[in-house]
Amino acid sequence: MIGVELRKLALRPRVWVSVLLLCLLPAIVAVFLATADFAPPPGQGGAFLSAVVSDGSLYPAAALALVLPLFLPIAVAVVAGDSVAGEASGGTLRYLLARPAGRTRLLTAKLVALAVYVTAAIVIVVLTSLVIGILLFGTGGEVGAGGQAAQVVTLSGTSLSSSSLALRLLGAVAYIVLSMLGFAAITMFLSTLADSALGAALGGLAVLITSSVLETLDAAAPVKPYLPTHYWLSWLDFFRDPVLWHNIDRGLLLQAGYIVVFFGAAWANFATKDVTS
Repeated sequence: MIGVELRKLALRPRVWVSVLLLCLLPAIVAVFLATADFAPPPGQGGAFLSAVVSDGSLYPAAALALVLPLFLPIAVAVVAGDSVAGEASGGTLRYLLARPAGRTRLLTAKLVALAVYVTAAIVIVVLTSLVIGILLFGTGGEVGAGGQAAQVVTLSGTSLSSSSLALRLLGAVAYIVLSMLGFAAITMFLSTLADSALGAALGGLAVLITSSVLETLDAAAPVKPYLPTHYWLSWLDFFRDPVLWHNIDRGLLLQAGYIVVFFGAAWANFATKDVTS
């Protein structure tokens, strides 16, 4: 069942278009940075943009900061919104449920396929950004203790070896994947309610916009720690020295809660839903 869902995702052109667009934004920004006469001043612009000019190996982190607030959630909303509602509107849901696998396994397979899509999209963005960053900006020339290359890459202004940078980037990727899965679970739940994939995707985007707007209001302070987008940017704490685990841990716990609650709600609704198409 999981293999079937993965093949369906891989054969949908819009899935690859979404990944291409995610890679395109960092590529365009990199070209502008490489052709400009000056980099953004420290503390201004996107995270790491002022540092990548001297070390292109940092560009994957800058690329993640560029795609996370808006473009990546939109891509996730489109794919998650299509998970159930798209099958219903296309008239294929009844045939899927005719298999002996059952509704629970079908919904689980779709969530796993979503996780693979999110992971693959982020990894592709990281790899393409690494190649673009090194080609356009190089890798820097400083050498740290022991003869190993070390660059000032943390937001705290300290140096990291290439292996430490890779580990922190891996942790950031894992954190972003889980954050997007929390949002995907919300949109998947809406997909079990809606009759069209577009309606479910728009519902997910409405949740995204509402959460982002509430983040800017002081009056919403009591609910901010529970908003789905509140800890999304805490992956930046992997690039502080030492790593600030406080918000990372809270973000992981919050997103795990969203996955459990909304996937459970999606299962409860889908398990009892009268499928007619």
